[in-house]
Amino acid sequence: MADRDPKKIEMDAGAHVLSGNLGKTVQRLRKAYNLSLSELSEQSGVAKSIISQIERNETNPTLATIWRLSQALDVSIERVLATATEEPFLEKLSRADTPLLVSDDGKCRLSIIGWIKTVEWLQWYDFQCDPGGMLESEGHQRGSIESLSVLEGELQVEVGDRLETVGAGESARYRCDGRHVIRNVGTGPAHAVMVCILKAAVME
Repeated sequence: MADRDPKKIEMDAGAHVLSGNLGKTVQRLRKAYNLSLSELSEQSGVAKSIISQIERNETNPTLATIWRLSQALDVSIERVLATATEEPFLEKLSRADTPLLVSDDGKCRLSIIGWIKTVEWLQWYDFQCDPGGMLESEGHQRGSIESLSVLEGELQVEVGDRLETVGAGESARYRCDGRHVIRNVGTGPAHAVMVCILKAAVME
């Protein structure tokens, strides 16, 4: 998430796939392109054994793996993850099933509470940060917007040469297509909800 990683953090946490048809979808698309497992492996950079396990629904692939396969199959990640039917669903994720990202300094934690099917354009996180913690991010694609709503504590947002302190009950919205930094400037832990819209209209 190489350039799609929002927070310069390894995204090795298992991507929770909503559709039990992921394996069938990958296999169907692979065969539609008349690709062998070896050829898809070569084009995607994903090991042949992993692709085979995915097609048999024997593994829970990472988001990075799904992204590489979607690129090799020339389809959107949403199509790869799409369910075969439009039936209603109700899903509950346990704490253990919710992927967790940790900042370089180890003081900031982002639980991925957003839906993996929207990750290309909308991402949201439960953000917790210890005192003195800092989350530094590179820019997303042009026009992207981030919204930070603080539930507890005090966070400082740095965008370009501008600084804004956001306290509990307050929100900040800002362009995130350039370097931006979030710091815990309070004396206690901070807790916030962070939403990133990756394909917002370009702001002039």
